Amino acid sequence: MTHISILKDKHIVLGVTGSIACYKSIDLASKLTQAGALVDVILTDGAEKFVTPLTFQAVTGRPVYTDMWKTDGADSLPTHIAHVGLGEDADLLAIIPATANTLAKLAYGLADNLLSVTALASRAPIVIAPAMDAGMYQHPTVQGNIARLLERGGLLIPPEEGRFASGLVGVGRLPETPTLIGHIRRIIGRDGELASQKVVISAGGTREAIDPVRFISNRSSGKQGHALAQAAVDAGAREVVLVTTSDLPVPVGVHPIYVESAQDMLHAILHHSADADLLIMAAAVADFKPQNRAEQKIKKENTDKNLTLELGRTADILVEVKAQREQSGYPRMVVGFAAESENVLSNARAKLIRKGLDLLVANDITADDAGFSVDTNRVVILDTDGNMDELALSSKVIISERIIARAAMMLGGE
Repeated sequence: MTHISILKDKHIVLGVTGSIACYKSIDLASKLTQAGALVDVILTDGAEKFVTPLTFQAVTGRPVYTDMWKTDGADSLPTHIAHVGLGEDADLLAIIPATANTLAKLAYGLADNLLSVTALASRAPIVIAPAMDAGMYQHPTVQGNIARLLERGGLLIPPEEGRFASGLVGVGRLPETPTLIGHIRRIIGRDGELASQKVVISAGGTREAIDPVRFISNRSSGKQGHALAQAAVDAGAREVVLVTTSDLPVPVGVHPIYVESAQDMLHAILHHSADADLLIMAAAVADFKPQNRAEQKIKKENTDKNLTLELGRTADILVEVKAQREQSGYPRMVVGFAAESENVLSNARAKLIRKGLDLLVANDITADDAGFSVDTNRVVILDTDGNMDELALSSKVIISERIIARAAMMLGGE
């Protein structure tokens, strides 16, 4: 796992309690460390029945704390008030998994172990990820304790439905590591540069149907658009809507709208950007579509030697957005993309003006290591003042963070 900018050098205290799901916390601690976070682990007595301190120390490279009374020895607290230091220095206290017993302690302010004492001493956001057998999570007492914690500012990573070690099926299963990290990213970034802003992003290549089986499309994978959605969440956007044709994973905190054709995307974009602060059109929208869609599959034996398709133009989404924006003022800012194979800069500048954009991100699709279907890109960002920002070959994650930062700076300067 590569570094994640929002997690780099963030101090996360990971509390692990006595659920069989705590084996997932080992992977979580490892992935957070690989992402660049500083992870201090506190194990309860119950957790030590399932996992050992040495395991967490091996994956984090940092001490693991278990006993608030122990102040000498290799695994001791650095001071007798270490719980205060752990809590005060933390950017986040994440209790993953959180058992019913620990939830009850936290809800009523009990402080009989190092984790519960640290939770009381900490002023960092506290996130809980309950994990318990079927029926327990839905019990009124557990739900009441969770409600009490949320009323006091606690944050919940909701459990999932699934099969438990007991063989029962129900709600209470701890999510997998990517989902847990997605929630942590959303929480850490919530006061970022896009806080209070609504962002709409399009992704993927549209499909224009020939018949019920075949379609016209392009090579866009949606990777850049999905990376932009994650970058918007990391920047604290209050709402991120992703209008996508791709089946790539959707980042935690993003509301996906699945579409297929250019017409579908047009309707979704106009609707969701009607009150948006920022629209980023990263999708590769088809320029043409079959004039007549066959209702049944076109059979080879029922056609002449060649099949001729008559193509017509699709709606120009950015032109429609421009018209909407002129009437209502929304979206407040629009970023477009230009995938060009020749005369990249001149074509991009013309599109920037013609479609009333604030920024345009241009890239050369003839490069093998950038553009469609790969994980890297090199782009040029143009603005209406004639400025040009060239971004060298980087991951689409880094490119997305730069685009979001530039857009956020412009929105903040209005």
